[in-house]
Amino acid sequence: MKEIQSIIKAFDTAQFDGRNSALVTVVHLEGSSYRRPGARMLVSDDGAMTGAISGGCLEGDALRKALLVLNQQQRRLVTYDTNDEEDASIGVQLGCAGVIQVLMEPINNDDPNNSIELLRKAVAKRQVSVLVTVFSLRNRKGYQHGTCLLVEEDGTISGNLKDDTLREMLLEDVELSFREQRSSFKNYTSDQNEITAFIEYINPAVSLILIGAGNDVIPLVSMAEIMGWETTVIDGRPSHAKKERFSSTCQVIISKPENVLEQISIDQQTVFVLMTHNYNYDFAMLKALVKTNAKYIGMLGPRKKFDRMLDDMKSEGIKLSDEELSMIYSPVGLELGAETPEEIALSIMSEIKAVLAGKMGGSLRRNTNPIHSTGKLVISDKNIS
Repeated sequence: MKEIQSIIKAFDTAQFDGRNSALVTVVHLEGSSYRRPGARMLVSDDGAMTGAISGGCLEGDALRKALLVLNQQQRRLVTYDTNDEEDASIGVQLGCAGVIQVLMEPINNDDPNNSIELLRKAVAKRQVSVLVTVFSLRNRKGYQHGTCLLVEEDGTISGNLKDDTLREMLLEDVELSFREQRSSFKNYTSDQNEITAFIEYINPAVSLILIGAGNDVIPLVSMAEIMGWETTVIDGRPSHAKKERFSSTCQVIISKPENVLEQISIDQQTVFVLMTHNYNYDFAMLKALVKTNAKYIGMLGPRKKFDRMLDDMKSEGIKLSDEELSMIYSPVGLELGAETPEEIALSIMSEIKAVLAGKMGGSLRRNTNPIHSTGKLVISDKNIS
């Protein structure tokens, strides 16, 4: 999400300066690569680059090709085969052993549905969206539709795809992407043509709600800003809940616990961390939050604090279900040996990322499977009637 936001900002700057830009997108991958499909880079005609499509090994060549695309004003699909041990500039130095498909698109600044404007719409509202990029693996030198369709969760459809038959088929698979909450790849074939669609499921940015405005919250806010997460700090103490104590992008709310939920929105990307160091405030918030659809509720403090809260709930006639208990992470954070506020913040951020990604948060060297599932990259076929 942060990469998309940075690309939009760079595009606006380039446009203000009268420069043209091209969007470079990883649209498919076979094997391994540093970046996955959906990785993007903006190239302006002065050679400036924002974002990345690899760990740095492909950007130089991609820059040259993107400048050529800008000169020719024609979309181009480029293949990088990092299995090629004869290519000293890519294969040997990278060692990723993958085939990377990269689409390069010149941006028409006057088109209200160009690829950057579709990205802008995708992140403008706090909702899920599905972005479709269409390309041809069979006819690489032929016409590439490019980033051409966006469907937002509220039903808004944008794009410049003029093929009505293809559009209807894409919309069917977009609906499936919404239901399954994942990206997919589809081949659409007819007697005359075969094209591939990258149907990209885009979540809104993580919304990190920090209950507490003490000094130990400040590193969390700073790290969340680096990650491109949206942060909100809530505390009942006006002396602590001051806007000037936190980053400019952080929202600060002064509130009693019973009024907190009236002032925020909760979706599948909203997470909470309770760290007021005030037992009664945290206890009141925990009772309220377990009744929401929050995916993650972290609570700072020792396990005995959480056990005490469970006992106090039982005395009030409250018994948490297994589902409600599964939302709570106490003590909060991964076991990193953290001591300082900054280290504790790293531990908390790491656990949140792992939970949202459906991972356990263990060491990768113990994982005998690929880092990323290759099953999600399989292209399924569909005939165009």
